[in-house]
Amino acid sequence: MNSGRIVATLLVLSAATAGGLLWFTETRAFYEPVNADAVTITATTFDGVAEPLPVTDVEAIDADSSPLRFRACFTTPVSLATMTETYRPYPDATPLNTPGWFDCYDAGALTQALEDGTALAFLGEGNFIYGFDRIVMVGQDGRGYAWHQINPCGEAVYDGDPVPDTCPPPPESN
Repeated sequence: MNSGRIVATLLVLSAATAGGLLWFTETRAFYEPVNADAVTITATTFDGVAEPLPVTDVEAIDADSSPLRFRACFTTPVSLATMTETYRPYPDATPLNTPGWFDCYDAGALTQALEDGTALAFLGEGNFIYGFDRIVMVGQDGRGYAWHQINPCGEAVYDGDPVPDTCPPPPESN
């Protein structure tokens, strides 16, 4: 009877430890704050040129483990009217979730703002790493957000499908 309690206690402690390690790995272990001076927020013009946007109040996180882990929040003086006249829209923007401790970025609220039309998404830089685009979203209040999103070229390559004709050639595999 006593050995049964010991085994049950060990199982519960093992599960709790494994769960804690999994939580830590997913939310803390890989993400690191990025120095604001090291972050350049760009938007791509209709001519295909990625131009730096004037930004302040930059907060960003990133991780070496995946190109999808970059998130940034910032403020820009560029109006939405100027953005729509100058930069390429990104119609399939999907704000990705982020760790709860990165307070300035809320994927649900950003998605809602895109659906409401109170914010618009633009191509920050296409294929900055083959198959991944940087998305820049700006709201009516000048608050902006950036994240990385897999594009159709990347989806095709990672699924093992032929690359669409609109994509640049994929990099050579090593």
